[in-house]
Amino acid sequence: MSPQNTFPADFLWGGAIAANQAEGAWKEGGKGWCLADINQFRDDVALKKKSNKEMTTDQIAAHVADEGGVYPKRHGIDFYHTYDDDLRLLSQAGFTSFRTSINWARIFPQGDEESPNEEGLAFYDRLIDSVIAHGMEPVITLSHYEMPLHLTTSYAGWYSRELIDLFLRYAETVLRRYSDRVKYWIVINQINLITHESFNHLGVAEDKVEDIVAAKHQAVHHEMVAAAAATSLGRSISSENRFGVMLCHTLTDPASPKPEDVFASFRQNQMQYLYSDIALRGVYPGYARRYFEDRDIDVEITAEDERVLREGTADYMTFSYYYTRIMDAAGWDAGDVDGRPNPYLEESDWGWAINPTGLRMALNAYWDRYQVPIMITENGFGAQDVLEDDGTVHDPYRSDYLREHLDAVAEAIGDGVDVRGHFAWGPIDIISCSSSEMSKRYGFIHVDQDDYGRGSGARTLKDSYWWYRDYVTAARSASRKNASS
Repeated sequence: MSPQNTFPADFLWGGAIAANQAEGAWKEGGKGWCLADINQFRDDVALKKKSNKEMTTDQIAAHVADEGGVYPKRHGIDFYHTYDDDLRLLSQAGFTSFRTSINWARIFPQGDEESPNEEGLAFYDRLIDSVIAHGMEPVITLSHYEMPLHLTTSYAGWYSRELIDLFLRYAETVLRRYSDRVKYWIVINQINLITHESFNHLGVAEDKVEDIVAAKHQAVHHEMVAAAAATSLGRSISSENRFGVMLCHTLTDPASPKPEDVFASFRQNQMQYLYSDIALRGVYPGYARRYFEDRDIDVEITAEDERVLREGTADYMTFSYYYTRIMDAAGWDAGDVDGRPNPYLEESDWGWAINPTGLRMALNAYWDRYQVPIMITENGFGAQDVLEDDGTVHDPYRSDYLREHLDAVAEAIGDGVDVRGHFAWGPIDIISCSSSEMSKRYGFIHVDQDDYGRGSGARTLKDSYWWYRDYVTAARSASRKNASS
């Protein structure tokens, strides 16, 4: 049987973006500064070394004052103005769902205002209505690296307990406004990323705290409490609301069969499961308390925090999947939480290993652990595409990558995993999260724009666009036949 025959009839064939990487219009509609607005593009860093680093308050101020640097996320791909045409193209490719985020700084420009910005709310009214009009189910992320910058400079990001109530004010505003049209919510994007992307995620300037590592654990605790509280609040607003926890898949494989390497990988994986363990089970596991104790990390957890976590567990599990790595005892003992490349796997130009079998394993691992519905809410292949003179883009590497990974999803469904959807990351070219470059392209739709924002912005359908349309058409046809038989 073809793997395409195994997808359920109500499977969500989705595309996913983040507001900060696509919308642009950074000074329009009453929007304030957000964290992503100070992500600078640099062309003097090797591809495999590009990432967003920790920041100090002086660095933040320098980026805000910088008038000569290149900050591509401020302008995105102009999705703020082109969303309706872009969504039409995605719908015609076969997408049945669309995931995006709401830019917190569009709704509360400073983050601590008493009242929201109506112009920002009205924009997302129009956007969500357009998603639905084009026949797609909206999936909305509340926090995706768009914290108002004021909450970093005047507070200490998520390290400040005050952010729990500030986030809840924002969440309540959004949930009350859109719950009549949105059913699926992801509260925090990739909540386990506290090493990579940790400033973009948590907004903690390293010179505002004494111990940045301990501070990030305290910050993500506050964030988890806020997420649980928002989940409980959202259920009270509408019984139709469903809330998901999202991880970046960073589970490692052992570097060798040696027991010490196997155990190192096991321990590293426990600390990645931590965030979904808390979100789905409602309590801190013993292994985390041991981890904190061994490293003299003191996380303040109140009795009220524990109650909120218990009562606000998530409904479903989601994760992004791009690559896998391996872990050995030497690395773990030295404080490495990322692992190293698997020498048996091919890599993209950015050093991201290609491992579709790992996706099947991940789905089985999460299902075995939690027994809740699962979505893959980011998956894709970043590459340096070439726009030919005749206006075509030939990207068989992208079609091959997605085919292998979708087939792996189908196999996991055959294994009994309750997979509800797969979301291709950046189905239209957007600004890269980690490197703030345009040349790392994931899309089925090419956008004529370079790393410096130059270009016409014209949209062109790549070869992979037609491949994806045919794959989804065949899979949905098989699903309908299976449902009627």
